[in-house]
Amino acid sequence: MDQFTLNLIVVGATFALYIGIAIWARAGSTSEFYAAGRGVHPVLNGMATGADWMSAASFISMAGIISFGGYNTSAYLMGWTGGYVLLAMLLAPYLRKFGKFTVPEFIGDRFYSQTARTVAVICLIVASITYVIGQMTGVGVAFSRFLEVDKTTGLLIGAAIVFFYAVIGGMKGITYTQVAQYVVLIIAYTIPAIFISLQLTGNPIPPLGLFSDHVGTGEPILSTLNGMLQDLGFAEYTKQSDTTLNMFLFTMSLMIGTAGLPHVIVRFFTVPKVSDARSSAGWALVFIALLYLTAPAVAAMARVNLIDTFYPNGTSEAALSLAEIEAGVDNQGNRVDWVRNWETTGLLAFDDKNADGLIEYNASAENELTVNNDIITLANPEIANLPGWVIALVAAGGLAAALSTAAGLLMAIASAVSHDLIKSQLNPSISEKGELMAARIAMAVAIAVATYLGMNPPGFAAQTVALAFGLAAASIFPALMMGIFSKRINNKGAVAGMVAGLVVTIIYIFLHKGWFFITGTNSFTDADPLLLSIKSTSFGAVGALINFAVAFVVSNATDEPPAEIQELVESIRIPRGAGAAVDH
Repeated sequence: MDQFTLNLIVVGATFALYIGIAIWARAGSTSEFYAAGRGVHPVLNGMATGADWMSAASFISMAGIISFGGYNTSAYLMGWTGGYVLLAMLLAPYLRKFGKFTVPEFIGDRFYSQTARTVAVICLIVASITYVIGQMTGVGVAFSRFLEVDKTTGLLIGAAIVFFYAVIGGMKGITYTQVAQYVVLIIAYTIPAIFISLQLTGNPIPPLGLFSDHVGTGEPILSTLNGMLQDLGFAEYTKQSDTTLNMFLFTMSLMIGTAGLPHVIVRFFTVPKVSDARSSAGWALVFIALLYLTAPAVAAMARVNLIDTFYPNGTSEAALSLAEIEAGVDNQGNRVDWVRNWETTGLLAFDDKNADGLIEYNASAENELTVNNDIITLANPEIANLPGWVIALVAAGGLAAALSTAAGLLMAIASAVSHDLIKSQLNPSISEKGELMAARIAMAVAIAVATYLGMNPPGFAAQTVALAFGLAAASIFPALMMGIFSKRINNKGAVAGMVAGLVVTIIYIFLHKGWFFITGTNSFTDADPLLLSIKSTSFGAVGALINFAVAFVVSNATDEPPAEIQELVESIRIPRGAGAAVDH
């Protein structure tokens, strides 16, 4: 059976499963559409949260960006995992105790202001749309290779599938679909990693293989990779070249951005009790750790295999030739047909600049190979010459990761528009059926916008997602933290803080992106940061500090919140049985 047919069978089977679950779990009420009827088991919710959170950025792009960025990009691992711990400990249980459907609803009630609720909706939509662009980028990358279509066509196919099962099923359908998607993506991520770890180190456990000896050189695999890169003029893989300030701020942006992501927070509204919210957070961390412990090994080993492909003799003096690429086999008898396969997607390119018939891969101006970071995880099994069923499985896993998070984000956007804008403010008398229809229309519009912008994203999937985390960090996270832990912050302070954090961060990002959203030009560069060494992907932490500072200054200069609001804040934090709070 050829690879294309195998891809169609495996990917098609998983999609049929997702759509079948969406139809089976079709939402029939607003409670089921927004919060799955609050009846999801903590273990299943933990698994769904893992799939919701581990997006295309985690599955498709993170290993690629670490593979080419080395030590500097390890902040992705630290920030995203650390942020989830922050979310589980400081926000999820308290927000579940509050007992509302959405994040803007909490902000509106806590800060006794429809204006605050509206601002929260705007912040949510800006962050979520940016995040969805990253997912759609991943969808386009995956489909373009494994269905052998161009990236735009792949993007449109993925958007149609998300539209069907997200719009039909609502949160109930999305939850159970994400459970299936987690199983698919974690199997798809770990199986090829095990194969490749065995090939390169003899160790079947990838996280341990990362610190084992390379079977060819007898040296630790990271030392081997450092030597390979230095021989080609690249920086050492394990060397820090970014500033400590920028790395710290970037890690913090990812951490607090994670804790402020509405589509993840809303997952904790789907369980029956507050104690279940804590339990599902713990389970989600276990499920997330399975992938995040494997990702560094995938990144390093993929880079080793990539270099070995273009220098099969182990020396930079014997580069892969155009004739070998055309034949699909190098002079050592290794298959290299993956090079042509990925070239057709436009995500890998080579140009024999000196017309010597060889493709040189190095850090000089004479470099003749360009590799998009986002292909590394998906191409890894092909580079390592793994069986066809493994390649098909990785395709299904990458799509599961991208589509699960896209669905969760679209659900958050739809809920904010239909519940927090239309139902709460524009048309309070709208029927439940009308509200459901409004939510589905909002979701369809969001899919269309994200798909259009995903055709020319402002960076790799992980970079685009990092921008979304920065926006959530600067706008939503401070409002949630102050809403739970400070009785003094009032409505004026909360609104001023959110607006200040969001606007300053957006301006900083736009100045670095060359006005991408206006010009449509992909100019993802952080050259010449405006403030010290702080890059646009790291600015979310600064935006959050501005948010906190403005909120405290404005609140202390104006009236205290009403007594009943202060009592509400107190009740959210009191453990069950210790006073007025009850376990909803």
